[in-house]
Amino acid sequence: MKKLFAFLFISIFSFNVQAQDIPKAESKEVIEFKTDSTSVLTLDSTIKTLYAVISGEKGEERNWAQFRYLFKPNAKLIPSGKDKNGTYQVRYMSPDDYINSSGSWLVENGFFEKEINRKVDTFGNITQLFSTYESFHSETDEKPFMRGINSIQLLNDGKRWWIINIYWTQESDENPIPKTYLPTNN
Repeated sequence: MKKLFAFLFISIFSFNVQAQDIPKAESKEVIEFKTDSTSVLTLDSTIKTLYAVISGEKGEERNWAQFRYLFKPNAKLIPSGKDKNGTYQVRYMSPDDYINSSGSWLVENGFFEKEINRKVDTFGNITQLFSTYESFHSETDEKPFMRGINSIQLLNDGKRWWIINIYWTQESDENPIPKTYLPTNN
């Protein structure tokens, strides 16, 4: 009986030691982002958060929860540009459509969009602004690969700012950004 007990003890002990040596499957790190509710208390912080949340180095995940938090339900993101026939077109996207169509590209390529000038018009609780931007693949890039203007419509409901729409177009040789929408030092 002592031999049987000793055998069971040694068997169980060696099984536990061997089990500890089995390498664990590598797990992908899951990043849990928080939503900063103070980011929408001022017009300036709302716009700064918009640019910050889509920007990041190659391989850097974006805080899509914060991105979604900026927008009123049914808000639209509306890029405009020429199609292959040279006709200007628009595409209507929800914030989730934008994430699904552009999110992985932003992470795979690196993308920083920086506001370089802003013109603001406000009436009551609505604001429309032209936000001139430059786009880079890395924060260390010295020259932008693209520039354009975001026309952003916002609502202040008395408690916070909501983005209603972002409608934008890129600068081109035939459509340069007018001086009125560039910083005064350009």
